Amino acid sequence: MTRPTPARRALAWGRSAGWRHAVMWAVLAFALFPILFVVSAALNPRGTLSSSHLLPSGAGVDNVVRLFTETPFATWYLNSLLISVANAAATVFLSALAAYVFSRFRFAGRRVGLYGLLVIQLFPQFLAIVAIYLMFSRVGELWPRVGFDTPWGLMLVYLGGALSINTWLMKGFFDTVPLEVDEAARVDGATHAQVFFRIMLPLVAPVLAIVGLLVFISTINEFLIASVFLRDPEAKTVALGLYQLVDDQRNNRFGMFAAGTLLLAVPVLSVFWFLQRYIVEGLTSGAVKG
Repeated sequence: MTRPTPARRALAWGRSAGWRHAVMWAVLAFALFPILFVVSAALNPRGTLSSSHLLPSGAGVDNVVRLFTETPFATWYLNSLLISVANAAATVFLSALAAYVFSRFRFAGRRVGLYGLLVIQLFPQFLAIVAIYLMFSRVGELWPRVGFDTPWGLMLVYLGGALSINTWLMKGFFDTVPLEVDEAARVDGATHAQVFFRIMLPLVAPVLAIVGLLVFISTINEFLIASVFLRDPEAKTVALGLYQLVDDQRNNRFGMFAAGTLLLAVPVLSVFWFLQRYIVEGLTSGAVKG
C-alpha cells in the first residue's frame, strides 16, 4: 500500500479543514481592520483623517493630550460613567422586582402586563421625543435639578424604558428557580422581601450581571435622546462631545475623535471582563423557560 504524497495530504487537509481556517482568518481580518485603523488614527501625530493610515509613522499620544487640554473631555467622561452606572443599577433593580412579581405571583392583568411590555418595544423610543421634550420643559421649570442639561433628568427618561425586554429575560431566569425554594423559606418565616433579596437575587446573579452589562453598554453609547436633553457643553456625554468635535472639522480633529473612542471603550471592556463569567450562563439559562 503506497503512502499518500505530501501534496495529496495537503489537498485532503484543505478539503476537510483548510477552508475553515481560511474563512476564520478572513473574518478576523475583516473584524480587526476597523479597530487597527482607529488605533492608528489615535496615534497619528498629525491628527487628520486624510493623513491616517493603517500603520502610522511617528506614533505618539499628542491627540490624547489635545483631547484633554482643548476640550472638557474629563467632564464628558465622568458624565457618561455617572449616567451609565446609575441607569444600569436602577434598571437591574426595577427589572428584577418586576420579573419576580410576574414569575412568582398570579394576579389579574398579569398576562396583559407581560405582553404589554413586549408590544411597547415594537415602537422606537425616539417616537416619543417630542412629548418627552414638552413634558420636561414643564418639569424643568418646577424642578430644575431634573430638567434639561442635568444627568438626573436624562436618567429619568432612560428609566422610562427600564421595564422592557429585560423583564422578560429576568422572568425566564426566575422561572428556572423551583417554587419549593420560596415555599421552604416562607415556612421558616421569611417574608417576600427576604425571599427576594436574600435567596432569589443570589440565585439569579448571572442574569443580573448580563442585564447590567447590556444596559451599561447601550447607555454609554446612546446619542439621540441625549442630544435633545444635554445642550450645555459641560453637561454633555462622551458620545455628544465626540460628535461635536467632528461635526464641523471632521478632517482636522479625527485623531482626537479616534483617541476619545478608544478611551470610551476602556470602561466597557472593564465591565465586560469583570462580568464575563456570568455572560454565557446568563444568556442561555434565561431562555430555558418563558
